[in-house]
Amino acid sequence: MIGSMTTSGNGSTGGRGKAAGRGAGTGTGRSEAVTLHIAQNPEADELLGRSPLAALVGMLLDQQVPMEWAFTGPYTLAARMGSDDLDAGRIAAYDPDAFTELFVTKPALHRYPGSMAKRVQQLCQYLVAEYGGDADAVWRDATTGDDLLERLKALPGFGVQKAQIFLALLGKQLGVRPPGWREAAGPYGEAGSRRSVADITGPESLVEVRAYKQEAKAAAKAAKAAQKPGTSRKK
Repeated sequence: MIGSMTTSGNGSTGGRGKAAGRGAGTGTGRSEAVTLHIAQNPEADELLGRSPLAALVGMLLDQQVPMEWAFTGPYTLAARMGSDDLDAGRIAAYDPDAFTELFVTKPALHRYPGSMAKRVQQLCQYLVAEYGGDADAVWRDATTGDDLLERLKALPGFGVQKAQIFLALLGKQLGVRPPGWREAAGPYGEAGSRRSVADITGPESLVEVRAYKQEAKAAAKAAKAAQKPGTSRKK
């Protein structure tokens, strides 16, 4: 069911400007709780399952740090802001230096807390400008998988790969399945794959995904080394 996640508690006004044409409205409820196991932390995973903005922020943070660290970030950030959810409007308007301090305070929310604080704030500013602060509107009325992929690629900090992985997460675990979503997600949309966070449903699958990533990284490194001229030098 498209839009199975609840909207974040951001006091969305229902969309202004471009948001009005993209389905930013009062939001859609969910008929049953969504359970995720990406952060491997019950409270953090509970937030990811009910908050579209938390899920987007977790995906944004998922680079150059362990997956669990990245997806626990939204929960830690919300707690440091004195809330049980993330608010796009509040983050967008937050003093940049004060917001960065929320990231750098130990334990830091990321290996590169300063730059990631800036990216999260840019993401929320975009959501406010384009979707009235309603993160759920990014996918709620997407007509096709390609349409949804383009929306995700337009988000600050979301390249093609990150957008495809998040699209796969929406389809595989969060019930957001516009026609053609698997194809738009590329290899990450394949049923039964163990390529990304979209495939993590517990500790065992987390180990499998991590093993796949390590193998892919090693293969890419070996291929790159093989392409370099003069790799076998005479002593």
